[in-house]
Order: sequence, then C-alpha cells, then structure tokens
Amino acid sequence: MINNSIYIQSQQEVFDVVIVGSGAGGGMAAHTLTKAGAKVCVLEAGQPFDPADPKNITQLKWPYESPRRGTGTTRAFGDFDAAYGGWEIDGEPYTRKNGTKFDWFRARMVGGRTNHWGRISLRFGPDDFKRKSIDGLGDDWPIGYDDMKPFYDKIDKMLGVFGTNEGLRNDPDGFFLPPPKPRLHELMIKKANKALGIPTYPSRSSILTKPINSERGSCFYCAQCNRGCSAYADFSSSSVLVKPAMATGNLTLLPFAMAREVMTDAATGLATGVSYVHTGTLQEYSVRGKIVMLAASAGETARLLLNSKSSRFPEGIANSSGVVGKYINDSTGASRSAIIPSLFDRKTYNEDGVSGLHVYTPWWLDNKKLDFPRGYHIEYGGGMGMPTYGFGWGIEGINGKYARSREGIEMAAGGYGATLKEDFRRFYGSYISFAGRGEPVPREDNYCEIDPNTVDKYGIPVLRFHYKWSDYEIKQAKHMHETFEQIIHELGGQPLGPKPGADKNYGLEDPGRIIHEVGTARMGNDPKSSVVNSNCQAHDVKNLFLADASPFVSQGDKNATWTILALSLRTSEYIISERKKSNL
Repeated sequence: MINNSIYIQSQQEVFDVVIVGSGAGGGMAAHTLTKAGAKVCVLEAGQPFDPADPKNITQLKWPYESPRRGTGTTRAFGDFDAAYGGWEIDGEPYTRKNGTKFDWFRARMVGGRTNHWGRISLRFGPDDFKRKSIDGLGDDWPIGYDDMKPFYDKIDKMLGVFGTNEGLRNDPDGFFLPPPKPRLHELMIKKANKALGIPTYPSRSSILTKPINSERGSCFYCAQCNRGCSAYADFSSSSVLVKPAMATGNLTLLPFAMAREVMTDAATGLATGVSYVHTGTLQEYSVRGKIVMLAASAGETARLLLNSKSSRFPEGIANSSGVVGKYINDSTGASRSAIIPSLFDRKTYNEDGVSGLHVYTPWWLDNKKLDFPRGYHIEYGGGMGMPTYGFGWGIEGINGKYARSREGIEMAAGGYGATLKEDFRRFYGSYISFAGRGEPVPREDNYCEIDPNTVDKYGIPVLRFHYKWSDYEIKQAKHMHETFEQIIHELGGQPLGPKPGADKNYGLEDPGRIIHEVGTARMGNDPKSSVVNSNCQAHDVKNLFLADASPFVSQGDKNATWTILALSLRTSEYIISERKKSNL
C-alpha cells in the first residue's frame, strides 16, 4: 500500500526491513522479502509509476502528439520516455572535482532507472569475477560465477529473458524464451561479421516473447519499451517486482521520500532506520527498521553512507575502511553510424520488432594479444522503426550526398517540402548504428565524495565526482571504432561523419553517459579494504545491507542490471535465512 498517514515526525512502527530505492535491487529485495512474510517499507525519492495507468501510457502515440514536437523536453530521452529524471535535475545538483568529468543520471520514480533501459540482460561470466587473477589489474570478487549461477537461473525463470544457449564460456547460457527473428539489417550484419570472423548471436533481453504467468502479457513488437510497457511484457521493477510485492499486503511504499541518512543506535552502532525529507512538503521524517537495505544506486548509496556521520562513524556509516565512494566506474561507450546504399528505396513494411537489438556481439578476442586489458560487446541498431519527433536518423548527414532519384539523377539537398519527403522515402531503413559497451579498469582515484560546500534543495550535502579515463579505456574505444569501420566496409556502407581521433579520445563517451556506474561500496573479505562482505552485509554494521551496484568489484563487459538483480536476490535470501536463525 501507499501509506500517506505514515508521514509523521516519528514513525512508530518498526518494520522488519527498510529499503531505500525501488529500482532493480530494491524491487527484487522488496519482492523476495515480502513474499517470505517480512513487513517491508520502501522509500522512493520519486513519484508513483505504473506503465499501465492510463495517465502514464505513451505507447503507440504518434510522434506529432509530443507536446513539444522536438523543440525541448522535460525528460532526458524525450517527452514519451518513461524515465522521469535525467543527468540534471532542478534543485538536485552534483559537482565535479579538478576539471574531471562525470555525468550522473538519476530517475525519480517507482522502479527507478528500470523504466528506461535497453533490457539487455547478460550474466557476468567466470572471468568477470576474477579479473585480477587474469590480467593483474584491480581486484577479484570474493565470490565467483558458481556462487551466482543459482540466482541467475532463478531470475531468468522469474522475470523472463529471451536468447539462445551458445555454449560460450564467459557469456554463460541461461533459461531463455525464444528470441525474435533478425530483421533485414541484422541479417546483413550477421553475414558481414561472419566474413570478418566476428561472432553474432541472438540478443539476450528481458522481454517476454511468450507469456510466463497470468500477471504479464507478451510482447506485441511495438519497439517502444522505453515508454513503459502497458502489457508488462518487458522487465521494469515498478510493474514486475514492486506491484506483486504490494499485493502481498506486506509492503508499505513511501514515494516522494528523499533519504537523508541511516540512523544508528549510539550504544550498539546498529542501524535503526532512515531519516528522509518529503520532496513535496520539505518536512523531515523517519522510519524505523530492524534491518536497513540501501538500493538507491551506486551514487546515491555512497552519498547516504557518507552523509550518515556520528561519533561512532565520523567518516560515514560502514566506512571504517575509507573505501566508500572509491573505485566508481562506468561502462565505456563509443558509437558510429553508417548509411547502406544497398538498402536505399526499400519497400516499407512493419519491421518494429522488440525495442532495441535482436542480435549482438559478445567479446570475442584475447586481450593478451591487444594493447588494452578488458573487452567490450557490440549493440546494433537500424531498421524501419517509427521516426521520433524532432529528428530522423541523421537525415541532415545524408541529405544531398547521394542521388535522390531512383533514376540516379544527382540533385541538390532539399530542406523541406517534396524534396525532403523524397529523401526520407529513399533513405528510410538504410541507416545502421553500432555501439560498443566495454569494461574499464577500476581505480581508487576515480571516486565520489561529499562536496563540503554544496547542498541540494532538501538541505542534503551533494556528491562531488572525480573521474578520468585511463589509456586502457581510450585504446579500447579506438579498437571499437576500428571494428565498426571494418563492418561498415564489409556491408558496402558509408560511415556518417569523420572517425574520431586521439584528440577526441577516439569517440569515448564521458564517464556516466552509459548509465552503468558501479562499485562505490565494494565487497571483499578484508574489512580494511572493502565495505561489505560477500553477502553484501556491511562489515561495520551487521544489520545494514546493500542491494544495488555499489558492491560490485568490477564492471564486466556486460550491462549490470541482471547481476544487480541476482545479487539482490542472493542477499535477500541470506537475510531470510539469518532471520530464521535469529542472527539478525
């Protein structure tokens, strides 16, 4: 239930578990614990959200229905996108130190950033947990793939993910639904990649290609997962985890609750609850719990830990190691696009498919033979999806550069009217894009900390980021672009725009732009060099747990969400077990 009466100065009920955040980790924890009978309170800084609520539905709306028609937006990815929030939020600043760069995306809604993501659902493999043992850089996780496999298996079956078992050692098989068929541009990419020795497999995405229970429908191939699925066919924490948790009667959901700090008992040092500010009234409240779980995202969780200071925890709760905030890392990212002349003048037909890619390329090379230590995967885009408002496949980069007429007559670029329409008809479906998503090497000198001089509109001190890419990540981006150009050449395509050079870090995106940040409260066996143990339990506070990406030791060359979910499930089951033993 959403309980408005709970907004009182001192909440009297003591919950079994108080969870901060309702995204992937928080939603999974709430779902698991409430199903086990625990009384749970979830604090969410944003608003309630259900993609099936008529007031929220933007699926199947025409581009021209956008209130701004591309001239501006209140959301980072457009007015129809399901994510309320962005890299910049009014009244919620963050800062950067010493001219370094980091862009921090936050979602302010139930379900968090799971309402907007590519739904690419890749398991970490055996090597991803033991990178130091392989290349001597960073640290190994205190757990391995065998520890995580049972939980990956459970979430595959619980949430649904399509794909195919390929027997790849570091891209482990799972329990997959049938994948959608490759579209024309993806068939062409597969053929080109085969000639180049680059593997291409069906994508692995958490979208239901067939029903798995009575609560969710299956995908009807509108290719608009980013808008929130009214059929619940894709995975979003709001609809797939929080909603069923609410149905148990064991969950109290507090939206508009911006967590300020974790409260502790002065005598024992145990966590007693969480204080928060109501984002509407700006009044401060608190909620009490026997166990506190932080699942606010790697950045917000670090912020909470560092802001929770006391005489017992002068550097922030659970931070006797001094590691909180350190080793933050985001996936590397570089992208390129091209026009494929053999796809000009295509017959138009419905080719929407699922949102995003039907095929992908996992890392396929031996880093020992390269000048960078960690790999990347490739995501492919293209096809004849519905044009979005305000722009269309970089038409401005194509217009006037090719013969527009079907008779091959060279014509000048057209900017409006009949000539522009002819350009769109001619070039529609011939655009292809490539995106590399890679693994960085975690470094202690990439960190976030509390800015001593800046608070947000709620009076809470904000984060200050210090982040620089190393030569490893820059060289990785260079390799991405070399690979993209090989594929484009094999396709007979024409790259759009110049290839970025060393002066632009070979097109490497600024840190934070891929929205895969992890590692601010890393796990480990040694309390002197880690924040939590292998069960994501704080070394310093036995009833404080983390359930997001903050405990990650390294990123992997995969998207983080499936591992966040599996790790949260593992931690939640550990809590249930320890509660039964009266250890918590």
